[in-house]
Amino acid sequence: MMNSTTKWPADIAGVYRYATKKGAIDALDVAAGELGIGMREMSEAVNQLVESRLLRAVDGAAHRFIPVDPQVAANALVASVEREIYQRRELIDQIRDFVGPAPSPIEYLAGSLEVRGFLKMAGDACRTEVLVLQSGEDDAEELARAYLPLLSRGVTVRIVCQHRNRADLATRMKLKQLIDAGAAIGTVSHVPRSAVVFDRTLVVLFGLSDGETNVARVHNDGINGFLLDLFDHLWDTATPLEGAESGYANVADDLRQAIAGLMAKGYTDEVVARKLGMSVRSCRRHIATLMRDLEATSRFQAGVQAARTFLASGA
Repeated sequence: MMNSTTKWPADIAGVYRYATKKGAIDALDVAAGELGIGMREMSEAVNQLVESRLLRAVDGAAHRFIPVDPQVAANALVASVEREIYQRRELIDQIRDFVGPAPSPIEYLAGSLEVRGFLKMAGDACRTEVLVLQSGEDDAEELARAYLPLLSRGVTVRIVCQHRNRADLATRMKLKQLIDAGAAIGTVSHVPRSAVVFDRTLVVLFGLSDGETNVARVHNDGINGFLLDLFDHLWDTATPLEGAESGYANVADDLRQAIAGLMAKGYTDEVVARKLGMSVRSCRRHIATLMRDLEATSRFQAGVQAARTFLASGA
């Protein structure tokens, strides 16, 4: 397998493009002649592509090779690079532990490649349970890609995400895929920050810095315990998501209570929508319904009245 420092010679890139264009390399000598390279260069290029899993030898035909789908090949190569980056980081950490003081209570990893490599290693090492807090910025497709392999190994996966995930069909279908595989998913009005806990010991907090994805790997028992308590609290108050059910019907009261509380604090429609991870248009529909039901003349009045109503009813 090519490592992250290996450069692609022109011959290798040209042979792979030739294979994808033709659909197969039926004979090395013919391909070499059409590409204008020698048989030695052709053989070396094919061997390298096979080792890199970009070409596959066809059973029963030792000199016939077919290309792997470019997207699949790219994903495989990227995954190997991500893993290698994180393994090197782990080696550096081990050396530092050996020659220096204990690591900081919070260790930061930045950059999508390093972050993905770390999460892949953490997932591979996970044995029993993964707890996920998914904020409004997360992608359901990323969730499916990250946790379906764990579910297939029998790892328990519980996810708390925002009510707004119920409103989008594509998101609901991705979450249904996880549910069908065995994941338990609940929604709440607001998740303050994305986080993952592996086996109740490895805690990872997600964030953005200058537009770049980063994670904080927490080594502090107090912080870890707080995050576990936060997850348990949100899980207990979450509304279960079952199948591909649509809209906010099952969570309307909870969502309007959250909207009312934010309105009572004087937040604008845009701020309320951003905090709840929903569109401004959807948020305004809920606000209009609140004002109509309460016969309120102002947003602030509606927010205060609604907040008092929910508090009195114990909702």
